[in-house]
Amino acid sequence: MKYAFLTAVLALSAQAAAQTSGPARTVNIGMGYIPNVQFTPFYVADKLGYFRAEGLNVKFQHGYINELMPLLLQGKLDFVVGDPEDAIFARNQGAPVRYVMAMYQKTPVTVFSLKPLNSPADLKGKTVGIPGPFGSSYNAIQAVLSEARLENGRDVKLATIGYTQLDALRAGRVDAAVGYINNDVVQLRAGGAKVYTLDLSQAYPMTGVGLITTDSVLGGDLGKKVVRASQRGLKFTLGSPAQAFKTAQPVFGATGGSLDVLKASLPLMSSSFTAQSGLGANNPANWTKAVAALVKQGKLPASARASDFYTNSLISRTLK
Repeated sequence: MKYAFLTAVLALSAQAAAQTSGPARTVNIGMGYIPNVQFTPFYVADKLGYFRAEGLNVKFQHGYINELMPLLLQGKLDFVVGDPEDAIFARNQGAPVRYVMAMYQKTPVTVFSLKPLNSPADLKGKTVGIPGPFGSSYNAIQAVLSEARLENGRDVKLATIGYTQLDALRAGRVDAAVGYINNDVVQLRAGGAKVYTLDLSQAYPMTGVGLITTDSVLGGDLGKKVVRASQRGLKFTLGSPAQAFKTAQPVFGATGGSLDVLKASLPLMSSSFTAQSGLGANNPANWTKAVAALVKQGKLPASARASDFYTNSLISRTLK
């Protein structure tokens, strides 16, 4: 009760501070296609007044990333929550965008199976289900197979199964599947299954979803304010996941994800690097290796530099 009262007081104080400093500036943030528990840190930042404390009135717009990125470039959105690859490939094609804050320090993509998996070598001779030859999951599995010197079609069969990983795995149509540690694996384990997973971050240490914005936003004070409020949302979520879930659930409803999904996401949100550099900071070493993997896959030119695609200039190392 004492904690809840303190939270309410802080939120009201933040709101009052914003109201006394003049009219709030509206900031538009695009997110994945429907409200979902994975966006809890941003919903929390709104509900607890962290955006208001920065003098901002935040509006979330949900949609597919291929719809949201054009809106970002047209100035109809100020930020988009997307995969780092969304920023990488857009910037490689000339779009003035950068990835500026990592909600997840490592990709949630994993290979999972109902049979023992100890290393990528165990995939040899197996059929691995993938959503399709696109997206962060495909980039990750390609990097893993390359590092393990396994070739699709010769050593492993990658089978396009759409988003039917759980059914395909249960029915034995695939030996393993590429999905998400904080979604597919959670669902299987909730049903009582023993699930084996491979950590793909050694081969592909890319960050997960985070904030993307334009170079023009980087030149003003809006970026710093939005990122700082979002960092505070991350901090609250990590420190009080149950309370964060309760605070955000009115946004995504009963069908938008469970507390178990949020708890499975927590290990992705922080690392030893963020302990030193601030929540949401991008690890240069990880970015360098991940971009090198994309170059090796032929998706980026040999001249591509990781630092061209992200920045830590908006990250606050310490938060109130």
